Amino acid sequence: MSSKPIGQPPKDLEGIAALENSLIFRSFTSDTAFAIGMHIRNRLLATASEPAVVSVSFANPNQLLFHACSKPGTTPENDTWVAMKRKTVLRWSCSSYLMNRKFGGNEQLFADTYALGAQAGEYAIYGGGVPVRVEGREGIVAVVLVSGLAHEDDHMVIIEAMEDYIRQMKKSGDSSTEST
Repeated sequence: MSSKPIGQPPKDLEGIAALENSLIFRSFTSDTAFAIGMHIRNRLLATASEPAVVSVSFANPNQLLFHACSKPGTTPENDTWVAMKRKTVLRWSCSSYLMNRKFGGNEQLFADTYALGAQAGEYAIYGGGVPVRVEGREGIVAVVLVSGLAHEDDHMVIIEAMEDYIRQMKKSGDSSTEST
């Protein structure tokens, strides 16, 4: 497992969207979720001093596929952040980091723009929620989530794991994934 530092995400909306949209899977199963979840957890063990929660779930209500802590020290608050980031990804079909950059991190502007009112606290516009898309399927199939690091790192550790997984599948000749 690489101990190189987690990379920095693009700051512009077009760059963020292009990176997300380049990660298209040919299929996504519980085995895929486990492999990506373990990859993220192992990467965090090698690189992060802070504990984090790693979660992967299908987009349908409450079908959890993977959930683990990178090391001792996470709290129920991390799971609350995971739930809020997941809800953001599912409602707006993009990463929670993209929503952060779209609104410059301004939660009030975000809430006002979508007239969220009392529901505003159910969503998080901080990095760490990334949609999973599958070739030939409309919409989001799953969501990969991390909570516990700086939000840019939460985002990029997911992106890098998805890129690594797709690269490994291509190298092994597995046709279950494709990066477009």
